[in-house]
Amino acid sequence: MNVVALRRLPAEGRFPAPDRHIARVAVFHDMAEAESAWRELELNALSTPYQRYDFLRLWQTHAGAGVTPFIVAGFNTAGAPLFLWPLGLRRRGGLRVVEFLGGKHANFNMALWRADVAAGITADELRAVLGHLAGRADLLTLVNQPLTWAGTTNPFALLPQQRSANFGFSGSLTPDFEALLRARTNANTRKKMRKKERALAELGAVQFERAETSHDIHRVLDAFFKQKSARMRVLGVPDAFAAPGVRRFIEAAASARLPSGEPLLELYALTVNDIIVATMGGISGGGRFCAMFNSIVQGRYAVESPGEQLIVHLVRQCCERGFDTFDLGIGESRYKELFCEDAEPLFDSYWPLSPAGSLFAFACKRMGAIKRAIKQRPVLWSAVRALRRLRAAVASKP
Repeated sequence: MNVVALRRLPAEGRFPAPDRHIARVAVFHDMAEAESAWRELELNALSTPYQRYDFLRLWQTHAGAGVTPFIVAGFNTAGAPLFLWPLGLRRRGGLRVVEFLGGKHANFNMALWRADVAAGITADELRAVLGHLAGRADLLTLVNQPLTWAGTTNPFALLPQQRSANFGFSGSLTPDFEALLRARTNANTRKKMRKKERALAELGAVQFERAETSHDIHRVLDAFFKQKSARMRVLGVPDAFAAPGVRRFIEAAASARLPSGEPLLELYALTVNDIIVATMGGISGGGRFCAMFNSIVQGRYAVESPGEQLIVHLVRQCCERGFDTFDLGIGESRYKELFCEDAEPLFDSYWPLSPAGSLFAFACKRMGAIKRAIKQRPVLWSAVRALRRLRAAVASKP
């Protein structure tokens, strides 16, 4: 652990309130050393569920090969934690690159901020913290950050940043699910939905279930990994869930429990005569359910949109649980339009800490801008996806 006392003050002689003055910054290279401050902040912090200690600890243990914790925490004069940046360091071409822990398995990336600190921190204070990281890394690459969360602006948006290639998609919930469904659909859409529900029921007994036991967790995950792998092969896209250690990470997270007794990672399935035709996994916190991954079976069952039917059941349950927001993660897709009509802007930050890091930051910014330009132009993005599918089809031929 590296500790630095901050003496730099905000510009224009404005002193922060004593209890939120950043008196000390520590960099932890062991997650266990940061656990106490981390858990204290979790009790009343501006953060997403993806940045929970337990979630990222399991990711680091099982899927974080090549990443060393680089956790930045700020404390006031009394030693109370003010913020915690859940970061990790990996080597890229000889450079020390710092990024959010969680990799592709965290849809939204954000630091943990005490509420009053998030509301009052200045760009100068953030630059002071970054200044003390110089020499320890070459570059911070922080992607897929929400511009706002729970109605509060993300403090990292105060520093140079650029729009991400994707948006996050979410929608507000109400206690009355039927009223919500009527508000989000017209009579014709609801008629089509009922028709597909009947068609799926004609194929067998349909059941929506939440995996609670070890047996059910493994049964649902077996179906998910097979269905996801098959789908990624068709699309010609690398399967992030096939990477080493990822399955163990997902299984561990689905088996772990929060202090409330709720699972750390919730698993859901839609079955027809005990055949799993759709799955979804997600995490929740702060009145929000965040879908992390999903899958559907291919073939006859897929015609009746089992994934959409599972989402309908899940949103109904979220309404009954009193949640106020439901999200289906980042990236545009037609199935998200039903309940996630709000496109949440995301941004990426590339902050160099060395001359070599400056060159890499420039390259990252250019690549991010090109990716965004392609994804925001339907013709170009459709062409990219068609090329991927064609390449996958050619590769699958004997």
